[in-house]
Amino acid sequence: MKRNLFLMSFGIGAMMLAANHANAQTHNCAAHAAVVERLADRYGESRQSIGLGSDNSVVEVFASSETGSWTIVVTRPGGPTCLVAAGQNFQMVAEALPNADGAT
Repeated sequence: MKRNLFLMSFGIGAMMLAANHANAQTHNCAAHAAVVERLADRYGESRQSIGLGSDNSVVEVFASSETGSWTIVVTRPGGPTCLVAAGQNFQMVAEALPNADGAT
């Protein structure tokens, strides 16, 4: 399920990035190190997963196990790191893949 959670997070992040790319670049972006430091200092979040998008963008999910807050950030090649989604009630899950034949 970690993979499923990551894929869902990646898909949501990619959609939000596509929809709000221009807005995100002007309001919610900074150097990667500054974003990571702020998420750690202000929200107690650390990186929980990372992946590479088809356009070589790096998608990261940060979360706090204590507060449940989470943030998805995207870093485009050569560009700043932009926040694309955030919320509460983060949960780490590990579910098995469903059977291909539909049996439970």
